[in-house]
Amino acid sequence: MKAVVITSPGGPEVLQLKEVEDPQIKDDEVLIKVAATALNRADTLQRQGKYPPPQGDSEYPGLECSGTIEAVGKDVTRWKIGDQVCALVSGGGYAEKVAVPAGQVLPVPSGVSLQDAASFPEVACTVWSTIFMMSRLSAGETLLVHGGSSGIGTFAIQIAKYYGVTKVFVTAGSDEKLAACKDLGADVCINYKTQDFVARVKEETGGKGVDVILDNLGGSYFQRNLDSLNLGGRLFIIGFMGGTVTEVNLSGMLARRLTVQAAGLRNRSKENKALIISEVEKSVWPAIAAGKVKPVVYKYLPLGQASGGHKLMESSKHIGKILLVV
Repeated sequence: MKAVVITSPGGPEVLQLKEVEDPQIKDDEVLIKVAATALNRADTLQRQGKYPPPQGDSEYPGLECSGTIEAVGKDVTRWKIGDQVCALVSGGGYAEKVAVPAGQVLPVPSGVSLQDAASFPEVACTVWSTIFMMSRLSAGETLLVHGGSSGIGTFAIQIAKYYGVTKVFVTAGSDEKLAACKDLGADVCINYKTQDFVARVKEETGGKGVDVILDNLGGSYFQRNLDSLNLGGRLFIIGFMGGTVTEVNLSGMLARRLTVQAAGLRNRSKENKALIISEVEKSVWPAIAAGKVKPVVYKYLPLGQASGGHKLMESSKHIGKILLVV
């Protein structure tokens, strides 16, 4: 089969489409003939040599895909050859075929094309497992999403509104991105280049702050995120685009009973991923089937143009997801 190979750590140009051996499936896995895969920030870090795959997983990039099941392991009961599915993978999505534990596979949501289904597994599992399963974001609460126009952000806005979050705040860096967030249901759209998000949050919440924040910046926003939280507020960190080290005044955490949590998805156990997938199918898939959460795809590129996709992602010009079509 063909797969995108990281020929050496470096820039987008190190990604090359090569002929490689087909993956072998274990008893609890399925083999998916890939229709599309989606880009994630983690892929760019892996390409640079900063985010290696978990031991024993595929060395090729790609954390999600959609496609058709081509083979099933002998312990697999739910899936059969010919099923159209999408999946969360620990690597290997940028390829014509990928082996996936059966518990990490989802049916293509009703009303979504096979290709577009590749845009959902990573964002749905990330958002649901963090601010819903762990931070317990509930109807009637308020949410701030940093990077509102990203794949994570565009999904988080829609699912939060579906579940009755009263006010969704987002930050983004251009009027075009903020307009896209507004169209998806965001209530308060803040240009972080020209506005102080803490001041806007306080202004819009009568000085209280928001209940939950989903953050991908880390260090550079840590103090300001704490300052933006309501009594009993929860900050969830899923990335460190603003660095991992900072100085912080912790007094507000104690005074307002704040919670700070952080988690990734890729290095979780198979069992934990299967649990998240099961929760996503129960709680998110009906929202997609009802047309209340839509795929937001900025560009479709052929698999052989993965390097162009990475350049686009690193330019941060995109809104939503970038897909590679096989």
